[in-house]
Amino acid sequence: MLGICRGRRKFLAASLTLLCIPAITWIYLFAGSFEDGKPVSLSPLESQAHSPRYTASSQRERESLEVRVREVEEENRALRRQLSLAQGQSPAHHRGNHSKTYSMEEGTGDSENLRAGIVAGNSSECGQQPAVEKCETIHVAIVCAGYNASRDVVTLVKSVLFHRRNPLHFHLIADSIAEQILATLFQTWMVPAVRVDFYNADELKSEVSWIPNKHYSGIYGLMKLVLTKTLPANLERVIVLDTDITFATDIAELWAVFHKFKGQQVLGLVENQSDWYLGNLWKNHRPWPALGRGYNTGVILLLLDKLRKMKWEQMWRLTAERELMGMLSTSLADQDIFNAVIKQNPFLVYQLPCFWNVQLSDHTRSEQCYRDVSDLKVIHWNSPKKLRVKNKHVEFFRNLYLTFLEYDGNLLRRELFGCPSETDVNNENLQKQLSELDEDDLCYEFRRERFTVHRTHLYFLHYEFQPSADNTDVTLVAQLSMDRLQMLEAICKHWEGPISLALYLSDAEAQQFLRYAQGSEVLMSRQNVGYHIVYKEGQFYPVNLLRNVAMKHISTPYMFLSDIDFLPMYGLYEYLRKSVIQLDLANTKKAMIVPAFETLRYRLSFPKSKAELLSMLDMGTLFTFRYHVWTKGHAPTNFAKWRTATTPYQVEWEADFEPYVVVRRDCPEYDRRFVGFGWNKVAHIMELDAQEYEFTVLPNAYMIHMPHAPSFDITKFRSNKQYRICLKTLKEEFQQDMSRRYGFAALKYLTAENNS
Repeated sequence: MLGICRGRRKFLAASLTLLCIPAITWIYLFAGSFEDGKPVSLSPLESQAHSPRYTASSQRERESLEVRVREVEEENRALRRQLSLAQGQSPAHHRGNHSKTYSMEEGTGDSENLRAGIVAGNSSECGQQPAVEKCETIHVAIVCAGYNASRDVVTLVKSVLFHRRNPLHFHLIADSIAEQILATLFQTWMVPAVRVDFYNADELKSEVSWIPNKHYSGIYGLMKLVLTKTLPANLERVIVLDTDITFATDIAELWAVFHKFKGQQVLGLVENQSDWYLGNLWKNHRPWPALGRGYNTGVILLLLDKLRKMKWEQMWRLTAERELMGMLSTSLADQDIFNAVIKQNPFLVYQLPCFWNVQLSDHTRSEQCYRDVSDLKVIHWNSPKKLRVKNKHVEFFRNLYLTFLEYDGNLLRRELFGCPSETDVNNENLQKQLSELDEDDLCYEFRRERFTVHRTHLYFLHYEFQPSADNTDVTLVAQLSMDRLQMLEAICKHWEGPISLALYLSDAEAQQFLRYAQGSEVLMSRQNVGYHIVYKEGQFYPVNLLRNVAMKHISTPYMFLSDIDFLPMYGLYEYLRKSVIQLDLANTKKAMIVPAFETLRYRLSFPKSKAELLSMLDMGTLFTFRYHVWTKGHAPTNFAKWRTATTPYQVEWEADFEPYVVVRRDCPEYDRRFVGFGWNKVAHIMELDAQEYEFTVLPNAYMIHMPHAPSFDITKFRSNKQYRICLKTLKEEFQQDMSRRYGFAALKYLTAENNS
């Protein structure tokens, strides 16, 4: 009832206003049309005929008056439109009217108005916002360092790409770790109309290392201060974002705000939504100086050209030096220094509406920035607690974040129609290769997989490895999918050396893996395991691509090419290091064979010695690997000789030989044409033989294959005749390629195949 009464009062007030304004206007015009007590005609012809005192000045006054009349008439029309809308709305709509806003939603560039608390509403902001040109490039700068921050950047970029309609140019100030990860990611992501440039953050450390900083971001949290020097001199403006940002709208809307800057305004910032800079959080709390509540630097609009002319570099350095004499260190990194500069120079700032940086740390006023989902623009997880932060609507924000976290990044490879893209030579070559394939070929999908570019995120978790002084380290190399995660802990218990793993996962599965790993004491205690995510695409399991990714990113001179279903014997890492020296692997082309066995039991008392293993072989608890289904694969290892061998012995290559070997890191890659099940390892061993590697069996080494359900690919191989036909075709083509590459020496492979 109360709402209905309020609605009627608003309607009555609007009606009276509509009636009164024309009357007041014409009284004003009537009174203003007298000069020295005589009426002044509004018609120029009449004026010239009857007023001898007609002058240029009166002509300007009359033109000004006519402009004012038109403005008043336009206001009347606008008011009528509002009145007609008010008549059609229910009282419930009046209660949710967005024209009434809080001061947290201010959007003004006038520092005087800032202090006076002038209020500007969301609706008026949107209505006045200038449009961004369709193909105008939007520049975004992000400071990123380390493994965890690289993961955060991906989620931020996904949220930006999801909403964007403009070309994007990312400027990433990154350390060597983040650059390696993100350069590979963007190169394999291949998103149209996106350019990425990197700037070495390690080279910038000297610019800010003199500033003591208590913030958890460390020295990298200060690098936004030097963007005017770091970014290209011809770059005029840029949006600067923290890595813990999630966009809920098109970033072009934020880019358009640059057009609102006036005078000497060069920084676009949202007011800080906590009480930090008010200095009342605890007893003796002494923050850096700030204007009012201060500003949060998670989202910054920088007018770089004007900042350079203002000598920004000198300005912030002098301010920091002066304040550090009393403060001794920063608590919130660059944000403290930005605020100290603004305190002295309030004219520099344009205050953005707070929905451009809804700050989800504990005890903030962020809830005043929005009343509805449609109000949200940018969410900032600026608490160290991140997703565990306290907020009334945190569940909604968390779900929005998780949506982008698990969103299939391949779906963001969409074209911007009508916008020319920069020429990508790699992409052009790829398209040319694909166009040369025959789509009517029954094996087209197999052939196409060889050229598929899979999005790749290297070092998904923190990686750290200290090489040994004798340079004999060996990395275990393997690949897996989600259904083999349970093997990771067991392998880590059996192998203490470095491990390089390629995981074939979807975006959602990658997050499941992350939670699994972070919840495992065994995995979290190991820093020397490199996890490389290759994102799913296509219908085949790209087994050899995965092996190549894992091989390429090892940090040791030697590698043990294994599979995820095998557990190495205890102590194998140290045994292999000794064998590397004994067999002079550094100076010879050798492939050291680790004999493979298998068990059909899910629970196995793992043999702790060769003698114990031989006993289990005799008892039928263990078998030589695949002896009952694929004898040829490991028969050349000569298990009968291995039983009694005490020194390494050499064996010859035979058709279909596929042992697990230890080689130097410069060995050839696996052939990508083989996907799924069949011939993927056989082809690699054949190429090692063609390159004259010696196969040497280690007498005291072994590995055991653990049982598991048949993979999807082996099921397809067994049930699909066309799959087997295509595999045979690819095998023949590989052998022909071998003949072309290695000449007469490769003829034995064709002969061996015909005789087998």
